[in-house]
Amino acid sequence: MPDIPAKLALEDGTVYAGRSFGATGETFGEVVFNTSMTGYQEVLTDPSYRGQIVTMTYPLIGNYGVNDEDMESSRPQVEGFVIRELSRIPSNFRSSGDLNAYLIKHDVLGLEGIDTRALVRRIRVRGAMTGVLSTSDLDEASLVHKARTAPGIVGRDLVREVVPQQPFAWHDGFASAFASQLLPSRPTTHHVVAVDFGMKWNILRCLVQVGCRVTVVPGTATAEQVLAHRPDGIFLSNGPGDPAAVRYGIGLIRDLAGTKPMFGICLGHQLLGLALGAETFKLKFGHRGANQPVLNQRTNKVEITTQNHGFAVRIDNLPHDLEPTHINLNDGTLEGMRHRGWPVFSVQYHPEASAGPHDSSYLFEEFQKMMG
Repeated sequence: MPDIPAKLALEDGTVYAGRSFGATGETFGEVVFNTSMTGYQEVLTDPSYRGQIVTMTYPLIGNYGVNDEDMESSRPQVEGFVIRELSRIPSNFRSSGDLNAYLIKHDVLGLEGIDTRALVRRIRVRGAMTGVLSTSDLDEASLVHKARTAPGIVGRDLVREVVPQQPFAWHDGFASAFASQLLPSRPTTHHVVAVDFGMKWNILRCLVQVGCRVTVVPGTATAEQVLAHRPDGIFLSNGPGDPAAVRYGIGLIRDLAGTKPMFGICLGHQLLGLALGAETFKLKFGHRGANQPVLNQRTNKVEITTQNHGFAVRIDNLPHDLEPTHINLNDGTLEGMRHRGWPVFSVQYHPEASAGPHDSSYLFEEFQKMMG
C-alpha cells in the first residue's frame, strides 16, 4: 500500500496532515466523531451519516476486517473516514475482506495517522464543523477556503439522496442465534409500513423478528400511498441531515398521525416532533457512539444506547400533547416521547443497535403490542 499524503482542513482554519487510505481524491462534509470501540462497518454504511466525515475515537480500526453481514445499507454512506491507525491485517473468523480495499471499492476517502484526540477535542470545544479531506490538493490555504465555502449541514435535505425509489417488502429477521435470544422471533401478526428516510437494515430485521410483515416505502411518499398498503402500524425511520429541511416528511407524518399506531426512531423522532408542533435545534457536536446513557422516566432505569444524531427535539417547550419518556443523562436532552392521546411514540436513539447494546430492543415489542 503506497504512502500517499492527505490532509483534512476545517472551516476554523485548522489543518491535519496524515496518510491516505481507501480511495483518493477530494471530499467535503460535516466533521463529526463516533465513540464506539467496534462497529465501524455499521457506521460506514448507516445512511444517517450521509454528508459527514466521521472520525473514530478508538485508535485502531480495521482489525476485524469487513463482511457482508454487518452492512446497514447497500454501500458506505459517509463522505470520508478519519482514524488514528489502520489495521492492515484483519483477523476474525467472519472477515471476508480488509477495510482499505472495501473503501477503495466504494470510492470512500480515508485519512489515518493524525492525532484524532486533538481533532475530537477541537470538535467538542468549537462544535462540529465543515471540513475538506483531500489527496489531490495539499495547499492548506486552498483547503481552508474550500471548507469555509462548502455547504453546511443546516438546511440541507440529505434524505432525498438515500431514500429508495420504489416500495418493497422486507422478509429477513436475525441470522444470529445470539441476537435471536435477545429479541426472540414471534409469529407474524401485523403489517407495518416502514417509511424510509435513510433506514438501517437492522431496524427492519427487528420489526420482522417481533412478528411484523414489513413493507418499506420511500420517505417522499404521500399519506394516501402509505395507507393504501392497509398497515396495522406505521414506522418512521432514521436518516441524515437537518429535520427541518425535510418538509415533505413533516407533512406526511402530520397527515398520518393518529390514524394508526406509530413508532419513530432518530430522524423519525425529530420529524414526528416537528409534525406535532415541537421544535428542533442543532446540537454543538452531537451524540454518536454505542455507549450513551439514557434514563427511561417511566421505569426509572438507565439504558446504555447506540446514538447517531446532530439535532434534537427541544424539551423546554414541548407541546402538552407530547410527554417526555427518555432523557439523555449526559446533557439532559430529550431522548424519547409519547403522545398523551394517540398510540404514537418515538426515541432519539437507536434501539436496534447494530453495533451496540441491546438494552432498548424491548421498544420493538412495545410497538407490536400497541398494534394489538
